[in-house]
Amino acid sequence: MSMIKLDQPHQAITALMNNIETVLIGKKSVIELTVVALLAKGHVLLEDVPGVGKTMLVRSLARSIGGQFKRIQFTPDLLPTDVTGVSIFNQKTMEFEFRQGPIFANVILADEINRTSPKTQSALLEAMEEQSVTIDGYTHQLENPFFVMATQNPLEYEGTFPLPEAQLDRFLLQLHLGYPTDREELEILTRFVGDHPIDRVQAVISADDVSALQRQVTEVKVSEPVKEYIVRLCQRSREHPDVYLGVSPRGAIALCRAVQALAFVRGRDYVIPDDVKELVPFTFAHRMILKPEARLDGATVERVLTNLLQETRVPVS
Repeated sequence: MSMIKLDQPHQAITALMNNIETVLIGKKSVIELTVVALLAKGHVLLEDVPGVGKTMLVRSLARSIGGQFKRIQFTPDLLPTDVTGVSIFNQKTMEFEFRQGPIFANVILADEINRTSPKTQSALLEAMEEQSVTIDGYTHQLENPFFVMATQNPLEYEGTFPLPEAQLDRFLLQLHLGYPTDREELEILTRFVGDHPIDRVQAVISADDVSALQRQVTEVKVSEPVKEYIVRLCQRSREHPDVYLGVSPRGAIALCRAVQALAFVRGRDYVIPDDVKELVPFTFAHRMILKPEARLDGATVERVLTNLLQETRVPVS
């Protein structure tokens, strides 16, 4: 497959999403949101049951952009240096040499991230926020683009370590794949007979192209009324009577960056209020904690977000 030129960004993005969909069938919205996170220089937390295609999504993304892919299987005995790398003493040169860990790649799959200890989970904090890791006092820059997709199983709690709020706040979006429909599952069986579709996926854009697209996303216009709308939603999330912990200023920045990327993916150079309303559930849900008494009364984050969107005044274009 020939590489798509970037003189028409929307054509390149469409080709990227179509390429991923040859492997992940019937999940257009999740694919679009994953590309949104990539172009916004964010990261994705994918929470779902095993076997629905979480690994295939991130592997096909890495192949589609021609980027280096690394998978980190998080286990209880994994150490921070197993993620970031370690300095080893070379007896020939009588000096310490840094051996890079798997975090040094364009696309990282942090598989079952909640199965490792908080100490090892924290090894990702600096990498995800500043795109660098500091080891023995030296800061090492990571690859560009740099994209982390972490997965966790929502059903198995035995032997797991829930992600702390500081870690959750580093993820731009939280997504769920869900089960396919009957027709989609039949198509999956048809395509997966014989060679695996991932083996046929080729790059349609390069990693450098992704970096160029990320720069173009920052030029998407966010009007003052839309910014004020984002701020009002964040403020209301902190003031809601059922909420113990609302959305942080980092969450407001995340939503602003995400709506820029969504508008860009859909071929616009400006953000509309509907972009904000569409992305609030994916950017806010994992950043909010409800009060224990509210949960006992049957309150859910989804219901609170629905109320926020209904009660907050929407700017008129």
